[in-house]
Amino acid sequence: MRAKNQRLMLVVLAIVAVVGAVLLAMSALGEEAAFFYAPADAKAAPIDKPVRLGGMVAAGSVAHAADGVTITFTVTDGTASIPVRFAGIAPDLFREGSGVVAEGRFVAGGGFVADNLLAKHDERYMPPQAAGAMHKTESLKR
Repeated sequence: MRAKNQRLMLVVLAIVAVVGAVLLAMSALGEEAAFFYAPADAKAAPIDKPVRLGGMVAAGSVAHAADGVTITFTVTDGTASIPVRFAGIAPDLFREGSGVVAEGRFVAGGGFVADNLLAKHDERYMPPQAAGAMHKTESLKR
């Protein structure tokens, strides 16, 4: 085999290896990806699949259960609201009127069960996805 053919074969094998690695990585990440939804988009959300729900904690909606661990609250984006149940220790910055991203699953009946809560960083911070979703719903109201 000539040197030119050997180089061509090596390049083809390298390209096949890179494409195979990319496809393998995409298939592994595709199963672990959590999509983000605002409460107004919840109608299109899959039931019992891992997703993220983001928005603001509605004022007067936080209630602690008697077990001391379970918290129920409502997440709103100004247009729609979704009731959320979380069993665990909430972040220190979690409170009414603050931004929150809840990681979990939508359940039948329109509720959301959170496995993890992410609270806002400071009084001006809002997750980029939530800010974009809230900006979109604000422009629809006008």
